[in-house]
Amino acid sequence: MLISLINRPDFQVAHSDNNIKCLSLLSTETIFSHVKHLQVMQNRTIGIKYKEYPSPDALPAEERQLLDKAIQATSTAYSPYSHFCVGAAVLLANGVTVTGSNQENVAYPSGLCAERTAMFAASAQYPKVPMRKIAIVGKNAEGELYAATPCGACRQVMSEYQDVAGENIEIILYNEGGTVLVFDGIDTLLPLRFSF
Repeated sequence: MLISLINRPDFQVAHSDNNIKCLSLLSTETIFSHVKHLQVMQNRTIGIKYKEYPSPDALPAEERQLLDKAIQATSTAYSPYSHFCVGAAVLLANGVTVTGSNQENVAYPSGLCAERTAMFAASAQYPKVPMRKIAIVGKNAEGELYAATPCGACRQVMSEYQDVAGENIEIILYNEGGTVLVFDGIDTLLPLRFSF
């Protein structure tokens, strides 16, 4: 924010937050013509729209079947460190469902989330077949179903495959209390996402 100008035709000094900036050889008229275009910061909000179903039984049949496959996939998780199993199921455009589960490793970064396990397997087995939907669910150490929202890396991978598909990938998340959240595409979970 421009606080003061020393009015000399051959040399101008602007003071802003204790920083002195020299605006050499600019006339006062030139400086003010630029200053008038400055705008004040405004607060903005990015909203997230989603559907919430009261239970898995309330889902449409296709989404319910996909969630059931994600639940089944939790049994294949390798999670000796977190004791938190995550299952994911990806529905492809050709009608095939590919599942994945979290695979942990004693060297933490070497493991992989259920979502990426499923998406990478789907892409490897069915290259160029678009992904249409993904269902994700967690299971705690007591065997109770639990919410498992995708991490940032998984969201970025979903973003990539959504771009490849050329249309939104529906994201189905088991939620706290047994409700189910359905998001119409990755942009709702990863606003301002990186893409080429």
